[in-house]
Amino acid sequence: MKALLIGGTGQISMAITRKLIKDGWELYLLNRGNRSSDIPEGVHSIIADINDTDSVLDKIGDMHFDCVCEFIGFTVDQVKRDYELFNGRTNQYIYISSASAYHKPVGSYIIDEGTSLANPYWQYSRDKIECEEFLMSMYRKEGFPVTIVRPSHTYDERHIPLGVHGSKGFWQVIKRMMEDKPVIIQGDGTSLWTLTFNSDFAIGYTGLMGNKHAIGEAFQITSDETLTWNQIYETIADALGVKLHPYHVSSDYLAAVGEKYDLTGSLTGDKSNSVVFDNSKLKSVVPDMRTEVPFHKGVRIALDYILTHPECQVEDPEFDAWCDKVIEALENSKNAVN
Repeated sequence: MKALLIGGTGQISMAITRKLIKDGWELYLLNRGNRSSDIPEGVHSIIADINDTDSVLDKIGDMHFDCVCEFIGFTVDQVKRDYELFNGRTNQYIYISSASAYHKPVGSYIIDEGTSLANPYWQYSRDKIECEEFLMSMYRKEGFPVTIVRPSHTYDERHIPLGVHGSKGFWQVIKRMMEDKPVIIQGDGTSLWTLTFNSDFAIGYTGLMGNKHAIGEAFQITSDETLTWNQIYETIADALGVKLHPYHVSSDYLAAVGEKYDLTGSLTGDKSNSVVFDNSKLKSVVPDMRTEVPFHKGVRIALDYILTHPECQVEDPEFDAWCDKVIEALENSKNAVN
């Protein structure tokens, strides 16, 4: 079986790359070559910008693929480009959408593929919905062999999943924990959330590749483990060997004062909602799907890597000061009332 991954070295796709090589696929990665040192032996690299269609066509020649997998398509123009490039060149085109596309605010905390798609709070999600609609219209009109995949919060050994963080990522929150400082958690921390380690995601994803039952269908791929945000942060603190000092702040307040961090989209449009994912549709097609890395193990894998790789420890003093300012403002308001 021959596959082309557009990207293939990212947070989600690297685990898929590794699994496909292990499973014996003939694998090609089309990207700019920025993370080539991490690519497993046996992968064929096509160094090109996917937006330079002439260069891409020149390099893939007359190759035909069993599966083309898109990991970096965010707007409808990008998936239209893919359609023009790969229509007739692949037996299956898998598009990574997002579980954030599901209707917000949620009507039910149980989410399955039949849940309607609508997110007025986040442009990212609306763009994903538009991409899905275009691809499915091409399937219905012309038989374009699309499969839609909707991941939720997926992480790897280089990332710690959080609800509230700055523009430079997770590290400043970890640093605050290690410095015995309060850490902001959205709401009261009791909303439900699902975190998926990328190697678990890869089990479901690769099971859809080359699978005739997946054509023209959408699937969500997540872990079966559901945690509250308080449990998520407590698990991180336990793995660090520190005491957690949670500071709960209304999601609406955070969205109002955290515009620079797009908290309206990432919280109101996603993480502040309680959701539990029903993966029965995926498991009916991919019976091997399972959770092998629960969060208490995954976070230790990530912290072991991050704490020994200084390049992952990107400080964000601006976000650190913002956290202190938010907490100070709320404490002052309490004192003013009392």
